[in-house]
This record gives sequence, C-alpha cells and structure tokens, in this order.
Amino acid sequence: MLRRTDVNSVTSWNVPLVWEGTFDPVVIDDVYKKLDPRVAVVVFAVGKYTRYLKGFLESGEKHFLVDFRVTYYIFTDSEKDVPNVNLGKGRKVIVMDVPSANRWQDVVIGRMKWTTIGIDTRIRAEADYLFLMDIDSVFHNRFGAESLSQLSAVLHRGYYKNTKRDSFPYERRPQSKAYIPQGEGDFYYTAAVSGGYLEEMYKMVKYCYDGAEEDAKNKIEAVWQEESHLNKYLVYNKPTKVLSPEFLWSDYDKVPKDIQVVRISQLVKDYAEVRPNGGQ
Repeated sequence: MLRRTDVNSVTSWNVPLVWEGTFDPVVIDDVYKKLDPRVAVVVFAVGKYTRYLKGFLESGEKHFLVDFRVTYYIFTDSEKDVPNVNLGKGRKVIVMDVPSANRWQDVVIGRMKWTTIGIDTRIRAEADYLFLMDIDSVFHNRFGAESLSQLSAVLHRGYYKNTKRDSFPYERRPQSKAYIPQGEGDFYYTAAVSGGYLEEMYKMVKYCYDGAEEDAKNKIEAVWQEESHLNKYLVYNKPTKVLSPEFLWSDYDKVPKDIQVVRISQLVKDYAEVRPNGGQ
C-alpha cells in the first residue's frame, strides 16, 4: 500500500484510511473488475431535491466506478422529474416511489426506513455492494474501487482533524437509541456517503431505522437524525475501510492542503427554499 507522511493512512484498528496517494488506482480497479460486482447507489430526491438529479447522475457517469456495473436507485415522490441521462454500458436507473414529507428531518430519517424496505423488496436480488449518497452532490474526480470494502464510512469534513472524541457532536442524551457515552468513539462520520457489502449496509440502515422508530415512540429525535444513529452503529461495528473527506467535501468550505483531490462535493444551496419546512 502506498503511504503519505502528512496524514494517517491506517486506523487504530488496523484498517485502511484512504487518501489520494495511498493506493494505486490501476491495481485496485483491476482486482475488483475481476470480481465484476453489481453496485447499487441509493439516493433520495424528494420535493425540490429532484433538481439535483441531473448533475449527480451526469457527473457520476464521468467519475463513479467507471466501467463497473452500477444501478442508481432513485427514491422520489415525483417520477416525472427524473431526467433522462446517457448511461454507460452496464449502468441503469431505477425509480422507487416514496411519499412526500412535510419536514426535512422526516426525509432524512425516512432514508433509512425506505432503504431498508427497498433492499427487502428489490435491491437484495440485484446488487452485491450498496452506496447510500446525498443527491445534492456532484462528482468532480475519480471515485473508484478504492472505496469498496465490507463496510466503508467517510470522515465528516468538519471533524476529521479533531482528535478529541468527547467534542464530537454525538447524541449525548441517554434517552435516545443513538446515545454514545463520553469516552467512546473513534471518528465522527458523515451520513451523506457510506457503502459496503449489501448485507452489511442492510444491517446498518436497519439499525438506524429501528433506532429512530424507537426514539419516536419515546418522543425524542436524535440530535443529527440518522447521522447520530449511524455514528452509534459505527462505534460498535467498526468500518473495514475509512474514507477521507475527499469522498465527501462541501462547496461551502475552502479545500485545505491535505485534501489533494475532491472526489464528490455537496452543493451550496438555500435550505430555506429547498427544504419542505423552510430549513427549520
């Protein structure tokens, strides 16, 4: 494995922490192409978020696991707004209907519910790997087989330089199923990109779904919705590969020197305009 001296490329539990310059793209693609995996990408485009589909899909066709078999599963409440995009060989789009929502928080939490249902009803028979991604993002550079593993999680760009776990924005209320005690945890992960073996992703999303449902019964909502439940899961079910913030940056933030390549980035947007409850 290639190394970089300016960043940590191995976790404390001895799995890769992937940065540009820590892998050979030709070698790793060759290894995985021999396996010919079927990769599912699940995105949610509800309400006004359908406007981001075209940019996501077109940039994905340029940069995301190019020359691999990929199916984009678009969960939406407006099939008519799904654009026609030219797709590469072995790549396709499948539309999955979901209900509209009155609160953006319900859309976020609902992702785990509907992904669980989608795997159970269809995706399990059609995919070996699954990625769960935010639709309001655009690919800018290679996002390849270096991202594949049993369970891959992405470091949150806002906290990846923070070495004090007790300052991470974990859910700290014991009443929530997402509760993480002080002194626990390794990193703070984003919920905007994650991936892995289909069955491992199923375990994770179902855990988050079940936790959110239990919280709702107890009249509590985790501080960062499904991201809080995801971080709880990953504290006790450690990723087999950790991806650097190259794998989910943001157009809001200046790119620092250690981020040599931005592979995918979240778009600047007016949350009050695109979210169903005005961003509140």
